[in-house]
Amino acid sequence: MTQGPTRRTVLLATGAAALTAGCSEYGDDSDSGSSSSVAASAGQEVAKTGDIPVGGGKIFADEKIVVTQPKEGEFKAFSNICTHQRCPVASVSDGTINCSCHGSKFSIADGSVDNPPATKPLPERQIKVSGDSITLA
Repeated sequence: MTQGPTRRTVLLATGAAALTAGCSEYGDDSDSGSSSSVAASAGQEVAKTGDIPVGGGKIFADEKIVVTQPKEGEFKAFSNICTHQRCPVASVSDGTINCSCHGSKFSIADGSVDNPPATKPLPERQIKVSGDSITLA
């Protein structure tokens, strides 16, 4: 007579499956620049220019972007997902976009890595500035 899996085997397999599923949200150093990571649609207003401080920026979690203003009147946008392990970035300060998961920092000017462990820049997102309105391109 063949015996089925033991209770212990079933519990271990279930635990391993749950652990794997939980870890899949934050991958490794893979590219996060695919267009499917952008939640908002083209033409959608994200902010007013006055909302973005010069030398800083603002995170828009629902749209999955960070909009920065490195210099007066120059606006940039990047993915808000860290390229290290795909945590959402937490803040913008002192000229960098900061991930609180492992301490990666990215330049507000071009998304380049200012402080590892991330090795890849934040992917740039296309925006359009018209008057005082910032929209997704």
